[in-house]
Amino acid sequence: MINKNQQQIIAATAPILKEHGLVLTSHFYKRMFQHHPELKNMFNMGNQKNGKQQQALAMALLAYAQHIANPEVLLPDLHRIGHKHVSLDIRPEHYPIVGNHLLAAIKEVLGDSATADIIDAWEAAYYQLAELMIGLEADRYQKLTNEPGGWTGWRPFQVAKKVEESSEITSFYLYPSDKGKVLPHLPGQFISLKVFLPDPGLNQSRQYSISSIPDENYYRISVKREQGPQPNTSGMISNRLHDFVDVGDIVELTAPSGNFTLNEECKNPLVLISGGVGVTPLISMLQTAIEKDQEQAITWIHGCRSQEVHAFKNKIHEINAEKPNMEQYVFFDQVTAKDRINGILQGPVALDSLPGYKIPSNARCYICGPAGFIEKQFRDLLSIGIHENAIFFEEFGPQQLSLN
Repeated sequence: MINKNQQQIIAATAPILKEHGLVLTSHFYKRMFQHHPELKNMFNMGNQKNGKQQQALAMALLAYAQHIANPEVLLPDLHRIGHKHVSLDIRPEHYPIVGNHLLAAIKEVLGDSATADIIDAWEAAYYQLAELMIGLEADRYQKLTNEPGGWTGWRPFQVAKKVEESSEITSFYLYPSDKGKVLPHLPGQFISLKVFLPDPGLNQSRQYSISSIPDENYYRISVKREQGPQPNTSGMISNRLHDFVDVGDIVELTAPSGNFTLNEECKNPLVLISGGVGVTPLISMLQTAIEKDQEQAITWIHGCRSQEVHAFKNKIHEINAEKPNMEQYVFFDQVTAKDRINGILQGPVALDSLPGYKIPSNARCYICGPAGFIEKQFRDLLSIGIHENAIFFEEFGPQQLSLN
C-alpha cells in the first residue's frame, strides 16, 4: 500500500505528467505491443492510430496523480473504466503486464529524472489502483454471472435481421447462437462486439450502444457507416458489419456494460439530446421511459446533417403523435423548404433556438454525440439553470471530456 511519502512524490510528478504525459503514454503502448503483440487483439487499434487512447490514458494518469491522497474522488470515472474493462474481458492477469511496461516507460522517458524513489512510488500507486480496479471488475463479473441470462467473456450471437434506419445507419438484431436467454440491458448501456479484420489481421472489438428496449431474447445495435474510400480506423469494424456481415453470420458479444443509464425511478421531466449516431442509446431510453410511465414529460432534441441521415425518424414521429406530453425538436445542418414546413430547425442544435419552449429547471438531461456537441449542450444546460448533477452524457470511444 502506498505511504504518505510516496503520495507526496506522486503528487509532485503531476506537473511532469501534465507536460509530458502524452509522450509517456505513447511510448508505453509502443513498448507493450512490441513485447506483447497478442494484446493488439484486445486493444482498439483504431484509437491507437488516432491517438485517442494515448490521450485518454495521459489524462487518467494526471488525474490519479492529482488526487493520489484521496483517490475515492475518482470513483465515478473508475466505475466507468471498469465497465469498459469488463466489456473487453480484461482480467487480473493483465494488470501486471501493463504495470511492468508503464514503469519501464517512465524510466525510459524521464531518464535520470526517474529516481528510484519516484519509480517505487509509482509502482506502489499503480498496484494500489490495480487492486481497486480488480475489485470493482470482480464485483461486475460476479453480478453478470448471477443475473438470469448473464454471462462473462465472449459469447457467439447470430445476426437475425438487418434493417436500414437511414442512408448510413443500419440496425443489427442479434440473438444468442445457443438459443438461450440474454441479460436485459439497462437503457443506455452498450455491448462489445468482436470480429476478425483480415487487414490488419487482428481480432478487434468495438462498443455499440444497445438501441432496443430491454429484452431477454436479443439485442439490437444500430451502426453508422463511415464514409469515404478509405475510412478511418475507427470505422473499420462498422463498415465491415455493413458490407460483409449478413443475416445468419456469427459475431461475438460480451454482456451489457456501461453506467450511462436511464434512472427509471425518477419521474422528473426527461430531456434527451442527441447528435448523429448518438441517438442510439437515447432511443432505448425514450421507449423504456414511455413504457414505464406514460405521464412523464419528455423532450426529444436531435441534430444531424439532413433528412437522408435522420435515423429512427418514423418511430420518433409515431411516438410523438401518440404521447401528448412529449416535445420533439429536430435540427438539420442542411434544411430544405419542405423540412421547414415539417418543423425542422436549422442546425446545429441550439437550446436557445427552441421555439417557445423552456426546459424545466428540474429536468433530468441525457446527452450523447460527438465530444464538441456534448460540451456545447452541457454548457448550454448549465446556462439555463440545470444543475450539473442532473446532466449525464456518453462520449463514444475513450473518454476525454471531464465536465462534471
